[in-house]
Amino acid sequence: MRPLQLTKTDMRQGIWQGILTPAGDSAPDLDIRHGERRLENFTLEHNEAAGHWLLSIPIPPEAIADGVQTLLILNREDNAQLGHVTLIAEEALADDIRAELDLLRAELDMLKRAFRRHCLETT
Repeated sequence: MRPLQLTKTDMRQGIWQGILTPAGDSAPDLDIRHGERRLENFTLEHNEAAGHWLLSIPIPPEAIADGVQTLLILNREDNAQLGHVTLIAEEALADDIRAELDLLRAELDMLKRAFRRHCLETT
């Protein structure tokens, strides 16, 4: 099976939406994180005619804050990052490097968790 691909489609009224392809019969097993916190209130709707899944993520209130906030969208099956949502408040867009740094920190945290899990499983 081909790996999942996520394409952002829209963000309105605090809900981020994207399309996951290819569409299998069962819903993809996703892990959406804001820092160390796992978000559970996202929805996946299967569009069989179009051959994709529609992912809708309500932006949590705690992610709407000054500075840069990043939501990571991961595939639990292989722990691959499918995408991310970056929110910048009270910051000029010229400071976009902060968003990239926040994303790198989030990815480093994900790698540390995976490495620790690997160490536990192999000992």
